[in-house]
Amino acid sequence: MAERAQWTLATARLADFQPLLPAEEEVVARLLSGTYDRLGDGSRPTAPDPSRVVRAAFLRFLMLGGEPGCRPHEKGIRITGAWIVDTLDLEACHVFRDIGLIDCHFEATPILRAAIINRLFLDGSSLPGLEAERLEARGGVYLRGAQVNGEIAIGQSRLGGNLECDGATIRVAGGHAIDANAIELRNLLLRGATLRGGLAIAGARISADLDAAGARIESTDSLAVDGTEVEIGGSVVLRKASAEGEVRLVASVIGGDLDASGATLTHPGAMALDISRCAIKGAFFLRGEASVTGALSMTGASIGTIHDEVASWPGQGDLLLNRCRYGAFIAAPVDAASRLDWLSRQAPERWGEDFWPQPYEQLAAVFREMGHGEDARAVLIVKERLQRRARRARAKNPLWRAALTVADGFLAATLVYGRQPLLAFVWLILFWLVGVGIFGMAERAGAFKPNSAVVLRSPEWTLCGVERTQQRLLGAPPQAVDGRAAPGQTQLACYREQGEASSYPEFNPWFYSLDTLLPVLDLGQKSFWRPNPIGRHGRVAISYFYLQAIVGWALSLLAVAGFSGLVKSP
Repeated sequence: MAERAQWTLATARLADFQPLLPAEEEVVARLLSGTYDRLGDGSRPTAPDPSRVVRAAFLRFLMLGGEPGCRPHEKGIRITGAWIVDTLDLEACHVFRDIGLIDCHFEATPILRAAIINRLFLDGSSLPGLEAERLEARGGVYLRGAQVNGEIAIGQSRLGGNLECDGATIRVAGGHAIDANAIELRNLLLRGATLRGGLAIAGARISADLDAAGARIESTDSLAVDGTEVEIGGSVVLRKASAEGEVRLVASVIGGDLDASGATLTHPGAMALDISRCAIKGAFFLRGEASVTGALSMTGASIGTIHDEVASWPGQGDLLLNRCRYGAFIAAPVDAASRLDWLSRQAPERWGEDFWPQPYEQLAAVFREMGHGEDARAVLIVKERLQRRARRARAKNPLWRAALTVADGFLAATLVYGRQPLLAFVWLILFWLVGVGIFGMAERAGAFKPNSAVVLRSPEWTLCGVERTQQRLLGAPPQAVDGRAAPGQTQLACYREQGEASSYPEFNPWFYSLDTLLPVLDLGQKSFWRPNPIGRHGRVAISYFYLQAIVGWALSLLAVAGFSGLVKSP
């Protein structure tokens, strides 16, 4: 580069450009002033006015140092309102001073490929493109308000300052409007710019901000912004910006915020915003009438806080949250109903999977950290239901699927999949009260008998089963003995009138039902009394007796399993 610059300085002379054009004479006359050399009224020309035409080769001669008596000011070349003919070719050149070509019209694309410069000002200029790959600049490159009808190729460049395209309009027929892949700079500013093409900054290193607030980006294919593996020390600002096509920030690191407040991101039926595996140390803003038409992928992303609102969430099936981690919700819905609606906008089957449990677990963890324990439990209950449904759907054997359906239904009704183990005690209380009613009714109907072989073989119990008007043979040798029961009196009621029964424990339906239900208790009632299966009340009581014993064991074991977490899905 230095050799080429030296060769140019040694061979190019002012005499080579004689006779100078009128505009060039004006430039030479004001070289040492250090002020902007305004040609005409300084506005961008729309036609090659002879008073404004400057040859690109002449500008190159001056930028590379000129000759004694015709050297540029220390501030560099500063020209406004020029019509620049031919190609300004500074490839591999070393320009020590600023290059300022403001509100100029370029007939050909300037070439600064692999050049080393101080600063480049093309504000308000009209040019068919810019070839500046591998450019090195101590300062920045400025195209504020420029009209560019071609690609700005500035990939792999290193800028000590900013690339500023605020208010610029950049159009390409295909590809990217700005190709800044692997660029290194301080700020990339596209505020209010219009890019009809796309922005490519894959692998870029931006020490401060990427600010595209109010920008309009239209892709020529499907990719509006390619920001794969970008390192940004500050924030990404898309506030009130619009993008037609995919905005991709996959595997990027953002030291500040990702602010998409009021942004309109449109890519129907495909990915609209992809921040998969992105590390956002600050906040993610998706509010202020922001709109996402297409999919929003936050798969594997790490986000400090989320600031969003329901109206800005993507549509059904367009949200991907698998393995996404975040710290809290700020100025956003923080209740189970709203956030379950948020999670329900995922459609794992669209992406070839059946269920993603992690988003539910992450949401529940955030709820717990924010002090919303009940909301966390509600989220985990829904997660259990959906995860078990997915498991049943994977079962190929119909019998196994049916068994899973029964087991899942039982766990849902009794323990809510282990998320509410106290519900088992509610069921125990319910069965206890039902038992009190059934056993109490059976006891009043005389459908109980002593649970003692001695009593059941005693004459008192036997004769109470016979009315007084009848007799029964007892003893050996058998003798006819009168019955003891009054007409219509039950055997149990008769027995209780006998003196021999005075020392027998009384029946209590409350304690009998509890004694039957809880296997760990022994209140004595079950040891002394048992339903008598003779008669309708007795058959109902003995059937419920067995049912309650089984239910008691099952609910007791389920309660223990629920508190220990054994029935929860892994």
